[in-house]
Amino acid sequence: MSSYLPTLKQLQYLVALKEHGHFGRAAESCYVTQSTLSAGIRELETLIGVTLVERTRRVVRFTALGDQIAQKAHRVLREAEELAAIAQASGKPLTGALRMSVIPTIAPFLLPRLLPRLRHDRPELQLYLREETTPAALDSLRHGNVDCVLLALPYATGDLDSETLFQDRIHVAFPKDDPVDLPAWIAPDMIDESRLLLLEDGHCLKDHALAACDRPGLRPETAMMGTSLHTLVQMVDNGLGITMLPEMAIASGILDHTGIATRPLRSDHAWRDIALLWRRNSPREKEFRLMADILREGAKSGCQLPQAA
Repeated sequence: MSSYLPTLKQLQYLVALKEHGHFGRAAESCYVTQSTLSAGIRELETLIGVTLVERTRRVVRFTALGDQIAQKAHRVLREAEELAAIAQASGKPLTGALRMSVIPTIAPFLLPRLLPRLRHDRPELQLYLREETTPAALDSLRHGNVDCVLLALPYATGDLDSETLFQDRIHVAFPKDDPVDLPAWIAPDMIDESRLLLLEDGHCLKDHALAACDRPGLRPETAMMGTSLHTLVQMVDNGLGITMLPEMAIASGILDHTGIATRPLRSDHAWRDIALLWRRNSPREKEFRLMADILREGAKSGCQLPQAA
């Protein structure tokens, strides 16, 4: 066997460059300088005697062979991670490092309540969190950048395993100037689409809210979309329209110091399923299911609002 084998670090640099298509962003994702990453890839090219990347001032273009080797490098890195995971899973569960992506419509509302319990129950767990939109989080999971993802279903997740933690009901939020005699529940046909404000594309809550209304032709006001739930709340509080909010956000106090009134949406599927996902056949599957149990138990307190009669 040749002693001149590529290092995992060199393969990591190559895969990062393939994913990001930019030396600076690739270096940032690997927590190294751009010159370090560039030198590592040049060393790899020298080692195997082929050009993998064509470099110009404006673009980074992989050669045909570079594409093939980057794909193989990705699989090698995944296998190396699986080796470490097998060793870790054989010891005490939920100890050491665990990387988790969480979507923005969950992270600020659920994690502050769950993390103290998790630290208490699993003090040896080192949890590293990344906040990403659903497409980005799933991409990070499939590429091995994170170990598991906390997001909302339904969503097309492919061949990933998951455990549902709980259902998060969707509510309609109205500004204080709206009629005071709002009904206890809001039917989908009562929603005025010309006033509807939702999150911009990339946030799965937008799709969940529209699907919950069961009105295929419903379209929000495209000129007025929010980048976060907090932005939407401010827009509604200033009388710019109405929106739909998940119950966990309301329970966490997102409407404190506002004049906004909310009512639950009456629909056959007026909720989203909060779930933990991981790669199928992962050697840490038992750990992830244990994590799901801990998160599920921690979410039982404080996630439910009083139901309308």
